[in-house]
Formats: sequence, C-alpha cells, structure tokens
Amino acid sequence: MEKQVNNFMTKHQLLSAGSTVVVGISGGPDSLALLHFLWSLKEQKSLTIIAAHVDHMFRGKESKQDMEYVQNYCKQLNIKCEAKQIDVTAYQKERKLSSQVAARECRYTFFNHVMKKHKANLLALGHHGDDQIETMLMRMVRGSTMNGYAGMQPKRPYADGFIIRPFLAVTKEEINRYCKLHGLTPRIDPSNEKDSYTRNRFRHYVLPFLKQENAAVHEKFQQFSENLHEDQAYLEELTTGVMNKVMRKKLQNEILIDRDCFLRIRKPLQRRGIQLILNYLYKEIPPTLSSAHIDMLVGFCESEKPSGTLDFPNGLRIIRSYNDCLFTFNEGNIEPYEFIVPIPGVVELPNGHQLICEIHNKVEDIKGNDVFLLDEAHDLQSLKVRTRKNGDKMRVKGMKGHKKVKDIFIDEKIPLQFRDHWPVVEDSQGTILWLPGLKKSAYELHTHKSRYVILYYK
Repeated sequence: MEKQVNNFMTKHQLLSAGSTVVVGISGGPDSLALLHFLWSLKEQKSLTIIAAHVDHMFRGKESKQDMEYVQNYCKQLNIKCEAKQIDVTAYQKERKLSSQVAARECRYTFFNHVMKKHKANLLALGHHGDDQIETMLMRMVRGSTMNGYAGMQPKRPYADGFIIRPFLAVTKEEINRYCKLHGLTPRIDPSNEKDSYTRNRFRHYVLPFLKQENAAVHEKFQQFSENLHEDQAYLEELTTGVMNKVMRKKLQNEILIDRDCFLRIRKPLQRRGIQLILNYLYKEIPPTLSSAHIDMLVGFCESEKPSGTLDFPNGLRIIRSYNDCLFTFNEGNIEPYEFIVPIPGVVELPNGHQLICEIHNKVEDIKGNDVFLLDEAHDLQSLKVRTRKNGDKMRVKGMKGHKKVKDIFIDEKIPLQFRDHWPVVEDSQGTILWLPGLKKSAYELHTHKSRYVILYYK
C-alpha cells in the first residue's frame, strides 16, 4: 500500500519536502491511517504535521470520546492537535441545511482556520478509491456538473494552499490491512452502517457487486476521473476564450451576457460557459446546485419569450430581458426612492447617475432625451424624481393622449432589471414630465424664454 500511495503522490505532485500539512482526522480507519502514513514520512520529507479534529456533537458522549481518542493518539506521536466541538445541529437549524451539508461547512471552516493559524499549505484528507466510486455514482444518479461527475481530484486549490487526497489510489480493504499491520485501533462511527444515508446504500449494495466484477474497479474509476478532469480543463480553456466575447459586463457580484452571442456557441461550451459564470459569482458552488440548473438555464436562454427570471440557490437571480441575460446577486439592492429636486442643485441617484438642475437665461440649442427644459413659471415648488409606480402614464411629446410608462419601457426594450429603478420626474401635481434618457412629455418648454429651468441626466 505504501508503494502505491507514494507512486500516486509523485504522479500528482501532492507532497513536496518542507510542507506544513494539516490532516483532517475523525479517528476512523481512513483518517487515522493517513495521519500515521504522513507522520512516517515526517523525517524523510521534513514535514510539519498538524492534526485537525471536529466533534460535530451529533453523538453526544460517544463523539466526545472520539475527540479525546484523537488527542491522546496525537500526544503519543508528538503531533500537534487542533480539536474543536461545534454544535452543528444549531448551525443546521439556523441556516436550514441538511445535517451533512451543515457538518461539512463547519468542518471546512475549521480546517481553513487551522491552516491559516499554522501557515499550512496543504490539507490532507483520507478519501480513498472506494469513496471515489461512491461519489461518482451518487452524482451520476442525482445529477451534477461535469466537474462533479469527474469526482474528487487528488489535488485542488483550497484556502491559501491545496487539498490533497493521497489515498485515492487504494481501497478501504487495503487501509484496514494497513491499520492492522501498524497496530492502529481506529474508532468506528456506527452511523456508517445505517442504510438511511445514500452513500451507505451505495457502499453496502452497489460497491460489492462492482468489486465482484473487477477487484481493481477503483483503479478504473480513478483513471476515468482523471481523464474527465483533463478533458474538462481543456474544454474550459476553450470556453474561457469564447465567453470573453459573450460577456458584456463583469463585476464582482454580477455578469451580463449577450444572449445571441451565447446561443451561437456550441452546446458543450454553453454548459461550461454557464458553469464558469457560476463558479465566478458563487466562489464556492452550493451543494444544492446541479446539472438540472444548468439545463434549465440553457433552455431559459433559448426560449422565444423576450423576458423572464430564474432564482438560483443562495440568492442568485438570472434576469432575461430581450438580448440581455444578467446573472446578479445585486437585484433588489436599490429600494424605491423619491427625492425633491433642488433648483438649482444636484440629486445623486441610487442607479449611479445624477440629475442636475440649473437656471438659464440664454438661448441654447439643446436636444436629446438626456436634457429637459421647463418654464420657470411652472409650479416648481415640489419637483420630484422617483421610481415608477403601478399605473404611471405620461403625455409623450409628439403624441396624442397618454401612454403607460410600462409600455414605454417595453417599446424601448429597457431590460427588466433597470425598470424598477429608472428615474421618473414629476411636478407637484403628480404629472410625469420626463423619463430621463428615454422620453420627454408634452410639457417640455417649446420656445426659449429669458429664464428657464434645464434638467440634465448624467
């Protein structure tokens, strides 16, 4: 087993001399064997080993005993041990998560803390070849992304370093033999035998069948995983190139893409393009996000309907408006507003624009929808700028009768995400005078007088 793991670590460049390694340890066979294995390399590779243990407090006294066991074992080997009890059940209820997701979040937050405290560049986890088979099969059954289907990577970026999984090259049976050979007496979590957990059902019923067909099936799955990750990396490189032409705006919390450009690229790159966007915005993909979301989004872009919205996990909203498709966490951050317009003066609008009001006494040839002229004799005591309201109508300049503001937005193809925040200028009687940058009303001054008010939208 030692030879297999060493060859695997060399192949994937998992462990360099002088590394500081945090080892996630539960006290079970896999993590205990990993800690012992890396400890055995300590002198040879000049490693600094830190054990990190989380008591999730699911099993009361029993799980506390697991923690004490890990602490005592580390003391015997003179390994620094960081251990913490976390009330995962309270965390789970507060955030409305499943117990497994809550435990994972708490555990990895603690691992991150330990890595920073000890300036560690590696987090070593005890996942093995059988775990890889179970993970890949579970994701195929429930649906996932292409990276998800490829399973766990031997090495991937995490925090300020990397997560490494040296035992992906070996099976549970080999780990158990290693524990017996070295006199290790791991703790056994009884929940691993319960068929109420999906992973356990795969472990108890599917895995034995596969091993009966081929005892080295873990090697086949690992090779398949590595091939998929390599293919995915190449396709993502191609995708990055084409998506740079598709994206029209890229901010920290939102991305705007051109729908027509997106639909012109090949389907495999479309799916990966969406995945790149989600990776960028989420930073860490929520466990509830699956391939179904990707397929739904592709269909959303293909739809003949000119507008619509999709709500994704953790508050991400996708807004489709004509040829614009916006991915945003910012939607709804601008609340409805209403401001008095000072004459003269400046109003700073929440959408980043300004409404500037000046008094002029000279004739100027001013055109365009970004300016609006108003007779000084008009009642200007309560000139306001506000967001739209239901039923808003205005007498559009050059037209007979009134037109709904909603219809103006539709005619002008204003994206959905901008409509609720678009400024509306009205007088003290509630008459809409101007939609800055868009449409003027019939109340604009027709002829220049000696003094008049001019509004600028910048």
